[in-house]
Amino acid sequence: MTTTGSRERSAAALAEVTAAVADRAAEWDLAGRLPVDVVRGLAGRGLLCPDLPTEDGGLGLAGPRAGEYTAGVGALCSSLRSVLTSHDMAAWTVRRFGRDAHRAAQLARLTSGDLAAVAFSEPSAGSDLGAIATTIRPDRDALVVDGRKSWVTAAVYADVVVVFGRYADGGGIVLVNTDLPGVTVEPVPAPLGCRAAGHAEVLLDGVRVDRDALLGGAGLPLGMLVASALTAGRLSVAWGCVGILRACLAAATAHARTRTQFGVPLADHQLVARHLAELLVAERTATHTCVHAGELWAAGSPDAVTAAVLAKQVAATGAARGATAAVQVLGSAGAHDGHPVARAYRDAKLMEFIEGSTEINQLLLAEHALKVWS
Repeated sequence: MTTTGSRERSAAALAEVTAAVADRAAEWDLAGRLPVDVVRGLAGRGLLCPDLPTEDGGLGLAGPRAGEYTAGVGALCSSLRSVLTSHDMAAWTVRRFGRDAHRAAQLARLTSGDLAAVAFSEPSAGSDLGAIATTIRPDRDALVVDGRKSWVTAAVYADVVVVFGRYADGGGIVLVNTDLPGVTVEPVPAPLGCRAAGHAEVLLDGVRVDRDALLGGAGLPLGMLVASALTAGRLSVAWGCVGILRACLAAATAHARTRTQFGVPLADHQLVARHLAELLVAERTATHTCVHAGELWAAGSPDAVTAAVLAKQVAATGAARGATAAVQVLGSAGAHDGHPVARAYRDAKLMEFIEGSTEINQLLLAEHALKVWS
């Protein structure tokens, strides 16, 4: 796979997504819903699986190239990027832990129009995923899944949910179709950010699935199973935050150049120029941190886990501050629902606790610092 080939695939794919979104991101945000036919159409062309190999139906974009594509989607619509993150994480988990039969059937499914979500968090297991209480237990010729999952991104649209739970003396990952008896999907009402991303609570009440719905790795420590999938998600979220920063930069600089106050453009006022400079610093810092993490992830480096935490921390906190600055620059011009900077303001805040809160990331980074530098 050549760099030129992946660059061309990325550009063509992003052009397709751009055409599909057009100028409708604000409309989707206000409605709190993505058009299902649009999302299924993108999934059916492999556009929601950027790093899945082309032979499996994905775009085959490795490391930073997949990240730049994700950032491009995030700059257009954070809700759609959130669905991409969840769907791509599901595909990655199947590819990483699935047996040959799983990979053949499920990856074809996820690149043919079916949609997937990944279920980690629970009412009592958010940052502390070691407290997951969902159980997966054998019962004659089937498995029974019981539990309640919280804030499952894209669950409203999903045909299948990748559920992490307790199996035997360790953990397990099971594929649960959302049309099975005992599965209830309850949309989160009026979420703060990424309003159209289909966040939902997923209730699993005695759900019976075939034994072959259990992915490989069953019985391994739950933390090990969660950590690998969570790293992929953190990288995707971090790149999505780069997209948020780029959308804020575009909106703020355009407004500051054309809006006149006291006889000069806003950009000529030093305090406004400071906001623009800080936005640029945040975008460049987040981008370079994400590139570094993406390169380590693509190389299979053990340092990729910490690098992903760092990238997510830098990008999410930078996006939250940057979106605040962009709203400040635009003032009343951007202070209404649906406007790109208003969406960014809400969406970026959500990113500070999605896939690991700012505080948890700080603890992980402090632990790393003590190991390496003390």
